[in-house]
Amino acid sequence: MATHRLPPKTIAQLLQDNGIKKVKIFDADPSSMSALAGTGIEVMIAIPNDMLAKMNDYDAAKQWVKKNVTRYNFNDGVDIKYVAVGNEPFLKSYNDSFTNITFPALKNIQNALNEAGIGDAIKATVPLNADVYDSPASNPVPSAGDFRADIRDLMAQIVEFFSLNGAPFTVNIYPFLSLYGNSDFPIDFAFFDGTSAPVVDNGVAYTNVFDANFDTLVSALRKAGFGDLPIVVGEVGWPTDGDVNANVAMAERFFGGLLKRLAAKSGTPLRPNMEMQVYLFGLVDEDAKSVAPGNFERHWGLFTYDGRPKFAVDFSGQGQNGMPVGAKGVQYLPTRWCALNPAATDLGKLADNVNFACTYADCTALGGGCSCDALDASGKASYAFNAYFQAQSQNGESCYFQGLAMVTTQNISQGSCNFTIQIASSAEMVLPLFFIPLLNSPRLV
Repeated sequence: MATHRLPPKTIAQLLQDNGIKKVKIFDADPSSMSALAGTGIEVMIAIPNDMLAKMNDYDAAKQWVKKNVTRYNFNDGVDIKYVAVGNEPFLKSYNDSFTNITFPALKNIQNALNEAGIGDAIKATVPLNADVYDSPASNPVPSAGDFRADIRDLMAQIVEFFSLNGAPFTVNIYPFLSLYGNSDFPIDFAFFDGTSAPVVDNGVAYTNVFDANFDTLVSALRKAGFGDLPIVVGEVGWPTDGDVNANVAMAERFFGGLLKRLAAKSGTPLRPNMEMQVYLFGLVDEDAKSVAPGNFERHWGLFTYDGRPKFAVDFSGQGQNGMPVGAKGVQYLPTRWCALNPAATDLGKLADNVNFACTYADCTALGGGCSCDALDASGKASYAFNAYFQAQSQNGESCYFQGLAMVTTQNISQGSCNFTIQIASSAEMVLPLFFIPLLNSPRLV
């Protein structure tokens, strides 16, 4: 969800250069699939929520499988492992929009895969938010976990279907959101390096919320009669901007602890000594993503918008931290920025122009405690003007702002606040001057 996207081939090379062998994408875009062909990278493709109703028709499901799965099933094709049917379709914030159509779509896709003769190798699953299960407020421990009352019967049917077809339960777990959504949440409990106040459950001490959340799901599966169902963590990560707790240092701490734990194959108290399959979220920052859940939504990437690594990370978890390999051959727009004109006199219009720029470009780094919060008023105005200028592919008229702005070839970045120059690529999306930002589904906090 970006105004300017890295070419799919560049992304595929970035994955390969960092030894990443599995990737989860949120659609089945042909350019992405073509770039992944022949790489040997195992892929989870997806059917967006807005297509679930259509997939309730079996013929439509068969056509989708034919177009997006079987066409890539050849030597040196795309190694598709899973089809994600929807994305967090049971979020409470969706008000049951997808409640009655997700399971029929899931069944149709798996049956279409089976009919195509590839159902043994490719499984349909549903990435679900961790809000589909919980523990009662009267006993908030993992062993008391159960599926949410309003969808309990539906979840029982879905997990039975997963079990019958050898498919995993896919869940998205976000310790950052536990911290973000609760001012009383103990910050150390979001990480993996110990806490002075563990949650004790039947003699078992939980020292981090990831383990506690995962085992709450295990308990829910046990109550449904499928306690041994495989679990895939479809998303877990930590943003690096857009909130006081979203920064590079905390992200590095989180990923360092997580990857070390995964490499140790220690599992969780209810599933000990288990190798977990986990997808890190996400690969690159997305400057056009909806900020409805929070400004951090645009900063989940392990890499910046242009494929530069943000911090040292060891994907193997063996403690050999180093900077990941960045994207190669990235092409940029010309080296110029849009800044507040120091000669401007009619500053009464400044606030309105800054608000306009930030309505149609990404100014999330300007928030309290964020990477550009320390800028003075002039610096923040320049940041906003440049964000809009770059989003508009440096269109000359986009650096006017009623005479308040000017183009400069001098880098106006300050300290930790980077004034970006956008990438130019074959997939570049050139936007009109009054574009409406692309929106992504809201993430539950």
